Amino acid sequence: MNRKNFVKTGLTTIALAALTLTIGPNAYAQDTIKIGVIAAFSGPFADYGKQIEGGIKAYMAQHGAIVAGKKIEIIVKDTTGPAPEIAKRLAQELVVRDKVDFLAGFGLTPEALAVAPIAQQAKKPMIIMNAATSSITTKSDYIARFSMTLPQVSAPMATWAAKNNIRKVVTLVADYGPGIDAEAAFKAELVKGGGTVTEAIRVPLRNPEFAPYIQRIKDAKPDAVFIFVPAGEQSIAFMKGYRERGLAAAGIKVIATGDLTDDHVLPAMGDATLGVITTFHYSAAHKSAENAAFLKSFAATNPGGGRPNFMAVAAYDGMAAIYEVARKLNGKIDGDQAMAVLKTIKLASPRGPIAIDPATRDIVQTVYVRKVEKVGNEVYNIEFDQFPNMKDPGK
Repeated sequence: MNRKNFVKTGLTTIALAALTLTIGPNAYAQDTIKIGVIAAFSGPFADYGKQIEGGIKAYMAQHGAIVAGKKIEIIVKDTTGPAPEIAKRLAQELVVRDKVDFLAGFGLTPEALAVAPIAQQAKKPMIIMNAATSSITTKSDYIARFSMTLPQVSAPMATWAAKNNIRKVVTLVADYGPGIDAEAAFKAELVKGGGTVTEAIRVPLRNPEFAPYIQRIKDAKPDAVFIFVPAGEQSIAFMKGYRERGLAAAGIKVIATGDLTDDHVLPAMGDATLGVITTFHYSAAHKSAENAAFLKSFAATNPGGGRPNFMAVAAYDGMAAIYEVARKLNGKIDGDQAMAVLKTIKLASPRGPIAIDPATRDIVQTVYVRKVEKVGNEVYNIEFDQFPNMKDPGK
């Protein structure tokens, strides 16, 4: 697929050039709602962009490419990330040259933070579809987040751990905004429950070598290790080292945010993940009519794309919110009016009921406690407990 020219939805092709030579630029602008999607589609975090794009395609396949009489036009931009300066430049181009109505995507916190001032200055609604540092929504009045924050999914893990006699914990997190948020929220809640973080380890965001850190964890002999690393290659690498270096045999449990057992890479991790406990807001195994419809649409529009993950769901819900804004404003997108609508959004998502907190413009959702189990011949995150109506405790 040539992302510069089109996004195929499976049912519809959304042209990113002029619709026809007979439609002039003014008519074209009036008849379209443009969404600029900024994410990494190549480089170490390429799967982030692919999952976000996959969720967008799944939503549009179900709901069509026209809302409030306007054609939805998707303009995809690759940061090759993490690359905040590239994200900023791409956002400027989308606002000035392409005259987008919405900015969306943002798989990585540094890129979202770089674009926030542009959204503020241009008064463009900015739909966060992954980036999970708590402070992001405070950086512009025009940001609404449809993914999660790391405190939102980390604090419940500590609550659950303390109630289940996991008292002595080593934390290992990626050394950037989301990881630091996860570490702080987990520690605060664990201490409240009577537990202790005996050692806090931070690893580089790019290409960490886990072996020496895993040995430190083994030597510390905690009840468990709490993990946050970006979903994908790093989660696979950590779990491989965990098994090979004998932490499982030593009785050291793994507890984590759901990034560790990301649905998209879980099949590749296989039985090494069995028994891992995580807290997260979405599992492909979630049982609901909405999730069944989402899984079906994602499979149809992303052949060979594997399982959708939490980023795909956030993109799907972000598109649902954009469509709702377009309907409420009768296709005439104004930044301030759009934000007023976004603050009232409530959706029946594939993950369960979600809403936007009008005070913070952050998502309110159920956080589930899950255990990796075998279902047939495959491994899934099976939900067995929940924390409903979770707000971001980082604010």
